[in-house]
Amino acid sequence: MTHAASVSPVDRAGLRQRIDKALTEFLTGQRVWMTGVDDALAPVAEAIEAFVLGGGKRLRPAFAYWGYRGAGGVDSDQVVTTLAALEFVQASALIHDDLMDRSDTRRGEPAVHRRFAARHRSAGWGGDPDGFGDAAAILLGDLCLVWSDELLHSAGLDPRTVARARPVFDEMRTEVTVGQYLDVLTQATGDTSLERAGKVARYKSAKYTVERPLLLGAALADAPAEVRSAYSAYGLPLGEAFQLRDDVLGVFGDPAQTGKPAGDDLREGKRTYLVAAALEALDDAGRELLLGGLGDPGLGGAGVARLRELITDSGALARTEQRIGALTESALAALTTVDLDTEARQALVDLAIAATRRTD
Repeated sequence: MTHAASVSPVDRAGLRQRIDKALTEFLTGQRVWMTGVDDALAPVAEAIEAFVLGGGKRLRPAFAYWGYRGAGGVDSDQVVTTLAALEFVQASALIHDDLMDRSDTRRGEPAVHRRFAARHRSAGWGGDPDGFGDAAAILLGDLCLVWSDELLHSAGLDPRTVARARPVFDEMRTEVTVGQYLDVLTQATGDTSLERAGKVARYKSAKYTVERPLLLGAALADAPAEVRSAYSAYGLPLGEAFQLRDDVLGVFGDPAQTGKPAGDDLREGKRTYLVAAALEALDDAGRELLLGGLGDPGLGGAGVARLRELITDSGALARTEQRIGALTESALAALTTVDLDTEARQALVDLAIAATRRTD
C-alpha cells in the first residue's frame, strides 16, 4: 500500500483541472463585480488571480475530495467547486503569513505585500510604499477568507448538505488563525520547547492541511462516526508529518523548487520542531551559535550553511526524518481500520506519500 503513485492523486478524476476551472470561473465573476465598482480594483483582482491560479499543490481540496469519496460520496462538479473554497483559505493564510514573516517571495514571485509596495513606488504615489503594500496584503488576505465562505455556499450543493459541513469549515479556519498567532508568539518569546513547536505545527498547518479537509469531505458525504474517527487518526499524524517536511524544506530546501530563498526559516527565526530538536541536543556552545544566527534577517549564505551544519550534526535532521516516517506509517495504518471506497483509499495512501516526500 505504500508504492509511489504513477498518477498524482491530485490529478485523478481530473481533480486538479476541475478545481482550477472552478476557481477560474469564480474569480472571473469577482473581477467583473469589482471592476464594476471601480477600475482601480482591477489590480486587486489580478493579484489574487495570479496568487490562486499561478501555483499551489491543491492538496487540501484533494484530501477533502477523496475523504468524501472514501465515505461513499457521489462525484459531482458541485462538490469539487465547494471543496475548491479551501484554496481561498490557503491563499488567505499564505498572504498573511508572508507579510508577518516579511518574506520577499512566494512560489518564486514577489509576495503580495512586496507586489503592492512596488506598484506604489512605480506610480510615485504619496506616503510609505511599504505601508501601502502591508495594508494591501492584509485586505487581500481578508478578501480571500471572505471568498472562501462565498464559494462554499454558492457552489450549488443542497443548503442542508453545506450546513452539515459548516462547523468543520468554521473550526478549521479558527484553528489555523490561532495557530498562526501561537507561531508569532513563540518567535517573540523565544520558546524553544518541542512541546510548543509541536502545538504550533499542529494548529498552524497540520489540522487544516489534512484532518479538517478530510472531515469536511466526510461531513458532505454524511459519513458515520467510525469513518470520521479513522480520518482523524489518519489526518492528525499525516498533517504533522507534512509540516515537519515543510520545516525541513524551510532550512534545507532548494530555492529553485521551493520558490523561497535558501534558509528563509532561519532568517525568520522560526521555532520549528527541527530547530527545537537541535537546541535540545546541542551543547551550550552549539546552542549559542544556533540562537545567535536564528532570526537574523541579514544571515548570508555562509551563515545559513553554518546553521545547517549545526542542525545536521546535532542529529535533529535525522530525528525529524525518523519522526516523519513514523507519523506517516501511523497515518497509513489508520486507513486499514475502516471500510472505505477502494479507489479513495489508494488515493489517500498516495496523498500521504506525496505530502511527506515532496521537495517543494
